Amino acid sequence: MSPREAVIVDAVRTPIGRRNGSLATFHPNDLLAIALKALVERSGVDPGVVDDVVGGCVSQVGEQSTNTTRNGWIAAGLPWHVPATTVDRQCGSSQQAVHFAAQGVMAGSYDIAVACGVEVMSRVPLASNARGGDGPFSPGFMAAVDGKLLTQFECSQILADKFGITREDMDEFSLQSHQRAAAATDAGKFANEIVPVTLADGRVMTADEGIRRDTSLERLAALPSAWNETTPGITAGNASQVSDGAAAMLIADRETAERLGLPIRARFVHLSVGGDDAVNVLSAPNPVTRRMLERSGMKIDEFDAVECNEAFAAIALMWSKEFKPEPERYNGWGGAIAIGHPLGASGVRIMTTLLNRLEDGGGRYGFQTMCEGGGMANATVIERLS
Repeated sequence: MSPREAVIVDAVRTPIGRRNGSLATFHPNDLLAIALKALVERSGVDPGVVDDVVGGCVSQVGEQSTNTTRNGWIAAGLPWHVPATTVDRQCGSSQQAVHFAAQGVMAGSYDIAVACGVEVMSRVPLASNARGGDGPFSPGFMAAVDGKLLTQFECSQILADKFGITREDMDEFSLQSHQRAAAATDAGKFANEIVPVTLADGRVMTADEGIRRDTSLERLAALPSAWNETTPGITAGNASQVSDGAAAMLIADRETAERLGLPIRARFVHLSVGGDDAVNVLSAPNPVTRRMLERSGMKIDEFDAVECNEAFAAIALMWSKEFKPEPERYNGWGGAIAIGHPLGASGVRIMTTLLNRLEDGGGRYGFQTMCEGGGMANATVIERLS
């Protein structure tokens, strides 16, 4: 059996709303439905031929419970015979959804699949799914980690200290994120990926809501610790924002896409996933990148666009300290510090931006990674074809 090639047909996302902002009135199913419907309409695919829909969502409780991916597909008015499932790899949930969909295509299980994700954190707050019973960390788990649990703020500070990253470094990186996101917005760079969303008052939202155009190093430096005295360098200004958003990507077997006359924008070159420290849970992007480089034989300077999720400035700087990408290639249109981090949607959101960055700059290879709760990370390499 000849190898099957998984390709990206198209990818879209909603604008990203800030906490209790313009998208907070949307039920998660309905916000995801907007992205799914737009993906189907724009790509020209017959939704009835989709073999599966794999979606990411972190806080799968309340309005995001009971398989929100399936519920979003139905809410979009799409065919009921198409199945869907929702996965949780923490912040990397929809990047993992991309991997599952692409791997299904490569294996011959799917001809066409959708990877997507949603999180409306205004309505379903982070950790709201961790309540009940004895909580998510059992006696066996606690024994395995010697009774140690750290907040992500503490993990970020530990990693910043380990890699010699100062508060000033993190604030400067955060300011750059806002500046780059604002410049990209003003230049229309996001126009090819953002689906306009009509709000309840009739306004049409076409841009990310969290970009702070008026921030400065002085304002960032004045912010207190986001946790306590043990995390002096970690603030709300150099961490990702609580956000609302959805994103969706159409993935197909290359021969199938060609036969159906669908556009082919990129192909998947390499997919990796890895785990690291289950206590300091944000460290895995570096080892998973090393694994990807070893297994693929690629080098960092081959990537024309690189995205490492800005969950915290410390994590993005930790990654760049080790791998030293060219600065202009790294998170070139800003990242989660400015754009926002709607957890379950971020993997596909970032990959959508990565694809558009490659096309905008005529690049060939793009790379993406992100830290994930529990001490994991995904790494993905795509190659632009159009």
